Amino acid sequence: MGPNVPGPDTKKTHPWLLRPAMLLLPLVGMLLFVLLYLLATFHYPGGSYAMPQKDGFSFWHNYLCDLLDQEAINGELNGASSYARWALGVLCASLLWLWANLPRLFNRKSWNLYLMWVMGLLALLAMAFLGSETHDSIVRISGAFGLVALVSCIVELHKAGYPKLAILGSSCLLVFLLNYYIYETGILMRSLPVIQKLTFALFLLWFALLNRVLLRQLRHGGMRHGHEQGI
Repeated sequence: MGPNVPGPDTKKTHPWLLRPAMLLLPLVGMLLFVLLYLLATFHYPGGSYAMPQKDGFSFWHNYLCDLLDQEAINGELNGASSYARWALGVLCASLLWLWANLPRLFNRKSWNLYLMWVMGLLALLAMAFLGSETHDSIVRISGAFGLVALVSCIVELHKAGYPKLAILGSSCLLVFLLNYYIYETGILMRSLPVIQKLTFALFLLWFALLNRVLLRQLRHGGMRHGHEQGI
């Protein structure tokens, strides 16, 4: 017998928390994140490490975290900061709710599932502090937790019969590692702002699909293997 993972035990959870509508919240939160971040880009005064005096936000040169800082790279007060911080808070809260419920997707409970659950929650809690002055440390801490959670989740998806989600998760893992390689070595650093945005988009797609399958599980009132649902 595996550990008693808190997430999947539906008998110990309040009924209103198990309603399908409650699992729409992560999808709504991810959409709000995108909208708020897009809004933030229009309020960014300007400047990037490649072009410090250029006006506005550059898709090619600015990092997403540039929008979180109180002061823009060009030295002006950053009007995008409040929008970006709200966006980050909404995203972290949404993904925390998704990850807290994710073990319900799997029939078999194991220590690997428990590890996935705990490490994912810790990664998301750490990520909420990306806007702090300890940004680089937070990136490494949340990245370490996230790496363990991601690998564990891919293993569980493969074992449970969700090959497409496992493959997409593996793709996320590869670009995740690419980001960290560039971040730590400085190789291809000029490409990192674009790679970072593509990484975020890929992860959001994966999270949305995980949410979709989990929502379908709950609506059908049971836990069935991925191959039985065409995943």
